[in-house]
Amino acid sequence: MKKWLCLLLVIPMLALAACTEESGNPESEVGQQQQQQQETAESPDNELYIFTAWPAFYVDEAIFEKQVGQFIKKKFPDITLKHVAWNDGSRYEDLIAKGTIPDIIFDDVGRNTYRQVRRFKLEYDMTKLIKKYNFDTSKLNPADMQYSINTSDGKLYSLPFNTNDYVLVYNKDLFDKFGVDYPKDGMTWDEAYELAKRLTRQEGDMTYKGFQMNPAHYMRFNQLAEPALDPNEDKASMVSDNWLKIVDNIRRFYEIPGNQLVKTHQFAQGNVAMIIDSLENAMEVIAQNPDINFDVSAVPVFPEAPKSKFQPSTNGMFITNQSDNKDLAFQVIAYLLSPEVQTELSRQGVVPVLNDPEVRAAYGQGIPEWQGKHVQSIFYLDGAKPPARKPNLTYVYANTDLVWNSISQESKDSQTALRIANEAMDKAIQETKAIESEGGISPHQ
Repeated sequence: MKKWLCLLLVIPMLALAACTEESGNPESEVGQQQQQQQETAESPDNELYIFTAWPAFYVDEAIFEKQVGQFIKKKFPDITLKHVAWNDGSRYEDLIAKGTIPDIIFDDVGRNTYRQVRRFKLEYDMTKLIKKYNFDTSKLNPADMQYSINTSDGKLYSLPFNTNDYVLVYNKDLFDKFGVDYPKDGMTWDEAYELAKRLTRQEGDMTYKGFQMNPAHYMRFNQLAEPALDPNEDKASMVSDNWLKIVDNIRRFYEIPGNQLVKTHQFAQGNVAMIIDSLENAMEVIAQNPDINFDVSAVPVFPEAPKSKFQPSTNGMFITNQSDNKDLAFQVIAYLLSPEVQTELSRQGVVPVLNDPEVRAAYGQGIPEWQGKHVQSIFYLDGAKPPARKPNLTYVYANTDLVWNSISQESKDSQTALRIANEAMDKAIQETKAIESEGGISPHQ
């Protein structure tokens, strides 16, 4: 089971858990970086330095080698490959302080393009290299590509590498016990709600819960692609009719008597019928109880978006502005996005960003425990495309946690909870603008 879990740790962690807190003054750090780069000799033409900030499990060199290193060495045998993973001794500021700037960075695109790559002046527009090497970005998943576009100020600072999809996991034994039909791909939220009501019950000392999901994640990556930030102005945008629909939908599940919110990890105890979580988290939950009789299905949908699953949490590959080997770095990135590599990653359980039916068909084939499961349900729906936003506007993190805390802890109605979060985000935007104007680092990103 440990071996299986290791294989399954291939899906990006959610942006909610992205790299930890920053420290130091960015102006002094950038100045130090520039001085030390002048003192550092140029890298050899055949040396490539990769820094993996996210996914975090690349701190295990064996996992990095299995998913990245082996492919590079096979295709580019003359390359001297250096890999450093993010940890307490090798953070962005540590690398810069040493004057060791990587050629390629792997990191969360949706949040850490702002918090890390741009903060340390590492961003580089890959547009010219894309044209030079005739790389077709249209072959990549549109939802994942949209994250790169949205965070690049009208340029292209990253290309997606892998994605973290949400999936519905259900306990077949509980459905059988209570004579309820299994979830089906294309099921609506209303249908899921009816299942949750039928499966939430008390029998003796045992409470059975019909459905569980993290409400903040549900809102942050919502399937209607409703923006938390205004697309054209520096202000929040969480008081729309769609936001009210999104919030009212999820809160009704936890208003079912007996179905109060618990962590999805309780699924492993055998008394939760359905959970929705990222594939990585879901598989960690299942690994806690190897005997659980589970299967997977596509997530429920809204009638107005019948083919949309959640927005993805995308990990991307960045070439640094300071790299001396940009051409080589791009050729490596292009190869990691080739059908050859993406197919093998798909076999290992990595959700591919290559929009190719054959690549998707290979998903999970190398994992014995996946055999017989409906893993192709993962691809039944299309990822909702993250909402586009005008370049150079201020970014703050969507405060969906505040929405749910206002509901669950303070008993606020949905409209009031959204208004509270909207006001907090408006304040965060203004504070961030003031902090950044003075060269500081905003805690709201």
